[in-house]
Amino acid sequence: MSKLIAVLGSVTPPGRLLKALEAMTAAARAAEPALEIDVLNLADVRIAFADGRAPEAYNDDTAAVVKRVAAADIVVLASPVYRASFTGSLKNLLDQLPVEALMGKPCGIVAMGATAHHYLGVEWHLRDVLTWFGALVPPSGVYLSSADFADGNLVESASGDLRDLATALIRLKTIAPASGTAFGPVPLSARRR
Repeated sequence: MSKLIAVLGSVTPPGRLLKALEAMTAAARAAEPALEIDVLNLADVRIAFADGRAPEAYNDDTAAVVKRVAAADIVVLASPVYRASFTGSLKNLLDQLPVEALMGKPCGIVAMGATAHHYLGVEWHLRDVLTWFGALVPPSGVYLSSADFADGNLVESASGDLRDLATALIRLKTIAPASGTAFGPVPLSARRR
């Protein structure tokens, strides 16, 4: 059985971005009924500031969260636009992860901003980080804005984009290597000398 973890990369109260993740995970489960789903809201956990120690060295949720992400076969990272990029809380989680936690894994990006003005900020920055990990990222993520919601609910075009992302990630899983293994050359970040 495969496992998908959807990470809500914000520490503010959940709202529309959580609804989008719920729609995307429901689409993933519809496409792959045996898929186990885990939604990780960073507002619900305490992750230590990354200072080089092993996750187990902290007296909070860091080790458990790292273990949850590493155990997933598919990872979706969702972030609101914050200062034209993704949130610091999501960056801190990524800083805590060993490279093997995402190497060779399908990873999707869902970003959200008030308008379409910043539509590539989160995606470009997350792609750079996911490349460092050697993750498998579909050619495009999903960007949502206020126009993608009506009365607090996703409009059909946005739901379709989320379904397409879920389908792409499940397809990538079929070609992904064993967990923690590179798909192609081993990323520089994983080379031990």
